[in-house]
Amino acid sequence: MTYDLAVVGAGIVGLAHALAAAKRGLSVVVIDRDAQANGASIRNFGLVVVAAEEPGRQRKLAERSREVWLEIAGPAGIQILHQGLLAVAQRPEALTLLEAFAAMDSSAGCTLLSPGELGRRQPGLNLENLRGGLLSPAEIRVESREAIPRIASYLEAELKVDFRFATTVNGVCPPVVDTSGGPVRAAKTVVCPGDDLTGLFPGFIARHDVQRCKLQMLRLAANGLRLGSAVVSDLSLIRYPGYASLPEASSLRARLEGDSAEALRNGVHMIAVQSADGSLVVGDSHHYGQTPDPFGSEAVDALILQEFGAVFATAPTVAARWTGTYASAPERAHFLERPGDDIRLVMITSGTGASTAFAIGEETITELFN
Repeated sequence: MTYDLAVVGAGIVGLAHALAAAKRGLSVVVIDRDAQANGASIRNFGLVVVAAEEPGRQRKLAERSREVWLEIAGPAGIQILHQGLLAVAQRPEALTLLEAFAAMDSSAGCTLLSPGELGRRQPGLNLENLRGGLLSPAEIRVESREAIPRIASYLEAELKVDFRFATTVNGVCPPVVDTSGGPVRAAKTVVCPGDDLTGLFPGFIARHDVQRCKLQMLRLAANGLRLGSAVVSDLSLIRYPGYASLPEASSLRARLEGDSAEALRNGVHMIAVQSADGSLVVGDSHHYGQTPDPFGSEAVDALILQEFGAVFATAPTVAARWTGTYASAPERAHFLERPGDDIRLVMITSGTGASTAFAIGEETITELFN
């Protein structure tokens, strides 16, 4: 059999391309070296960020990807665990930044909240330490470690996509994909390598100065706290481009460099989301290199938990810890390369796979098969 499309990589980016192609009625095979999803796509918050993305193209990609998540969630058996993003301000500079963001046209639907309104919206916050906040209704949260396998199952059962797991791709030369399980024939191929920088087409990847970003994350045991939305803090505001690109972000960064220098050095910011069992997924940190070490740091975890304690009034109990890596490139959220007429290489280099992959997949398939 010769497929219309072979997709190399079964993370969220690969699945997004397979979905876009299968919805067009194309025959698709997905090939992945692991036996099941195991990389960055299942080690994250499962948070589809919209309002905090950079206005313009990146924001539009996030808006479309959110639409696709909502379209497939029911058929694929994926639960939307909560909606919205609550950015809380600990420092006056953070509140000034949120006020500036709220005044922008791109913040439509977002609501500024006083400390009292914060408490009514989200019980359990450390209100003595908070000056206000901003609620965006657009974000959604899924459980990544469950959602990714369910998307694959949905593609296989309902859209007749073939999967070949535990299979290494050695080379791509359409119409043949050379794999450890023998040749696979496909008219066109999309390579979605995650953070594999030296496997397929390393020269094209090297053009973008890609390295790996290592992160640390925690799961906190359920303790009665119920989140109505994802919650982020001051440190997050200088990382998310939607906020960080505003002039007011410079004052917040200067303040953080004075009183949170160690957190900044370790790329720490606080995101908290909730799972169906009441536990919280909290993180994260950012360390960069071609091959970051696989070891978690207790000191870095302590910085994350310190920030959690500044935002929430409850004492956390750590139930699990893990690290992950994703591809990262300076000043580039993602890129597409054309190693051949019938080959596309797609890499998201900003940690925004859950937020933008579905829209990127649609664009790639439209261009490749147009």
